[in-house]
Amino acid sequence: MNNRAAIGDGQDFDRQSPGFIRQFIRLAGPYWQSGEKWKVRGLVALLLGLTVAQVVIPIMINLWSAELFDALEQKSMEKFFGQIVEIGLILLASMTVTATHLKVKRAIQLGWRRWLTRRLQDNWMAMGHHYQLMHMPGDHDNPDGRIAEDIRLTTETAIDLIHSLFYCVLLLASFVQILWSLSGDLVLTIGEFDIPVPGHMVWVALIYASAASSLALWVGRPLIGATDRRQTAEANFRFGLVRARENSEAIALLHGEVGERRRFSELFRGIEGAWNRQTAGLTRLFLFTSAYSVFSTAFPILIAAPRYIAGIISLGHLMQTAQAFQQLSQALSWPVDNLQKVAEWRASVERVLSLHDALQALRDDSSRPDAHTVIVQKAAIPTLCFHDLTIANADGGVVIEGFSAEIIGGEHVLIGGDPGAAVKLFKVVAGLWPWGRGTVDLPCDAHIFFMPQRPYMPIGTLRGVLTYPSAMECFPEDQLEGALDRVGLGHLMPRIDDTAIWEQSLTAGEQQRLGFARLLLHRPKWVFLQEATDALDPDGERKLMQLLIDEFPAATILTVGFHAELEQYHQRKLTLTPSPDGTILVRESRKDWDQPKRGMNWGGRLFGNLLRRGERRALSDGLTKRGDKRR
Repeated sequence: MNNRAAIGDGQDFDRQSPGFIRQFIRLAGPYWQSGEKWKVRGLVALLLGLTVAQVVIPIMINLWSAELFDALEQKSMEKFFGQIVEIGLILLASMTVTATHLKVKRAIQLGWRRWLTRRLQDNWMAMGHHYQLMHMPGDHDNPDGRIAEDIRLTTETAIDLIHSLFYCVLLLASFVQILWSLSGDLVLTIGEFDIPVPGHMVWVALIYASAASSLALWVGRPLIGATDRRQTAEANFRFGLVRARENSEAIALLHGEVGERRRFSELFRGIEGAWNRQTAGLTRLFLFTSAYSVFSTAFPILIAAPRYIAGIISLGHLMQTAQAFQQLSQALSWPVDNLQKVAEWRASVERVLSLHDALQALRDDSSRPDAHTVIVQKAAIPTLCFHDLTIANADGGVVIEGFSAEIIGGEHVLIGGDPGAAVKLFKVVAGLWPWGRGTVDLPCDAHIFFMPQRPYMPIGTLRGVLTYPSAMECFPEDQLEGALDRVGLGHLMPRIDDTAIWEQSLTAGEQQRLGFARLLLHRPKWVFLQEATDALDPDGERKLMQLLIDEFPAATILTVGFHAELEQYHQRKLTLTPSPDGTILVRESRKDWDQPKRGMNWGGRLFGNLLRRGERRALSDGLTKRGDKRR
């Protein structure tokens, strides 16, 4: 429990530490060692080669510029027309390199995003993590937005930044040499001393760009936090709209549109506040960068012009020097030009890392049998056993403590009393609620079919909804039709291949009937019902429960329900009652159960009772031996 709480508490410190880049590399770096590594490395090598070609283009333009202005100064038409042909060839090369580079870069971005998306979504959709995550403390809300949007920004922007940085490094290395050769020797006279300064334009460019970059980083520093807050506010607003769409029927029935609009307005005010903070940061940054951009155009000409006026260099030499200075300044200005993009990238990376950390904590807990996790494992006998089970809330508060029980195959058990505790016990068996301690031994022959209060209705055809989670091809047409008929949904058979949002098209009662139809198709030995008939009228509930007993005479049925009519279908009842100290007390009651079973005679029932007694004796012997081993 403590390790989960630490995720939220220590997160901000970790993100600000120098290990931020290392955390990102541990998260996304294994892609470059994955099964696609040779294809990816080939694309990266091609991208690097194209980047070198992109640097060659401005070098060629720089040389072409010098020759062009010299031709203009000499008023030579022959050289002028030669320069026209040359710029056409440079233009063709630039178009080819740019288009090819774009395709290669986007292929790398898409592959990296696909790999990282699968990594997180597979962990999210494993062992109930998507459900458990909602109950954990920490900054990992809206996992759908983080997987869909933040991973996209994380991978795409990382490639853009790395490529642009590599490009600027190559540009710097190339134009330092060009500008050094164009600068000539400058002699500074200080008092009686003459100090030669070779390559003086290079030093001027370095000092100029370094000062500008440092000032830009200082001016734009608040932008990182403002961008992070805005992305969080945008995600919250999107999630609120999605929730309203998913619950539109309930909102309409209760005429809750006014309240929803009020909630949307509150969420949007969060966007407005974050937007205004980001606008203030961008305004300061743009004021600086716009001035820097304009001044960078004139500054090199002003510095080199005295040498041209003195007749030391030609006009072509002057323009070539100015362009080389601008290219060098552009390379050195990478932090200034990419500050906003870095801020957005870092905010997205932090959101992805937060989700990854939370999922990793859940995964570590589920694989480590310690005092903070309920252990759910397969038993050696066909019996469901609870051994000294303590169920806690995600924050550590104890709900049920020291619960032990056994449920033999074929029994019908009703769990009632406190709804919250009953549902948590249900979820512990399903592996969805790991908080607490103790052990749950699942039966060795368990094919457990869980039926929640509202069956999940994936968007698609009714055939796919009915056969979920199995593939549609697993069941022939006559089985589907028979299952629908037996639960009172035969009128839906003509729509079996229609596509719709079925949770909106079907009533709550029809959805629960569809859950029973799934049950008839999958034929499990253990059935767990969580208020799976609460939307039905008494006659409908009675028919479906009797159908369940008739169709599955040997199945074990555990039902979470809270009305007395369900007791007639069960011979055991676990009543969960709150105690004065807030914990839940479990009281068990049994009754003689003389329920009719079709296809079974009294000899079969007697044999079943003897078999259960033998299983109990075997279980008792097994527990005794296990206790001896522990001692």
